[in-house]
Amino acid sequence: MISSIKQYTALLPAAGIGSRMQASIPKQYLSLGEKTILETTAAAFLSHPAIAKVIVVLHPNDRWFKDLSIASSPRIQTVEGGDERADSVLAGLQTINDDEWVLVHDAARPCITHQDISLLIASCEQHQHGGILASPVRDTMKRSADGKVEHTVSREQLWHALTPQMFLVQSLKQNISNAMAAGEKITDEASAMEWAEQPVSIIEGRSDNIKVTCPEDLALAKWYLSQQQQKEVVG
Repeated sequence: MISSIKQYTALLPAAGIGSRMQASIPKQYLSLGEKTILETTAAAFLSHPAIAKVIVVLHPNDRWFKDLSIASSPRIQTVEGGDERADSVLAGLQTINDDEWVLVHDAARPCITHQDISLLIASCEQHQHGGILASPVRDTMKRSADGKVEHTVSREQLWHALTPQMFLVQSLKQNISNAMAAGEKITDEASAMEWAEQPVSIIEGRSDNIKVTCPEDLALAKWYLSQQQQKEVVG
């Protein structure tokens, strides 16, 4: 799937507090069996042959990471993040060479597979511009106003944006900085590239690459991971 032995850096923003999880600790430190969410996510990248290094961006007051097994890994680097996701991503990008590619991935998406990482890398290598994993919208979409349905929105050509999102470091760093300076709301890396009118490919990824946001997502992530592991054993 990957056309060369070139290796890349993965960047995991993990500075959020995850208030919607209603937990006493940040959601990335909640348990998914024997590992935390963050450890599970990082392990997916550390075990991929195309990933040389993983940069984890932490909250300035983080006191949990140092106790994780991955904290001593020579392939893990930590950076202090900022108030918003974009600030944390920028902090991580500052530690990577401008001419490199980076895969930015939500720390709270532990179900990412090697297959999807490889698909994204292969696409970016082939087209020589950035791309994102995404899954097509399958549900009926409604637009609301004042708590009532305004109209149904066509789901044709609508996608759920996922991560990783892969871009050249220099371009991503510049466009995030410029978009934020212009007052744009940067919700993911692709939104900064879109603002700068840069091409972004969509690569269809697995719909089980969910983000753990609410308490019920934790049980779903555990189930997805168990299913993935069973398929690996059978395969």
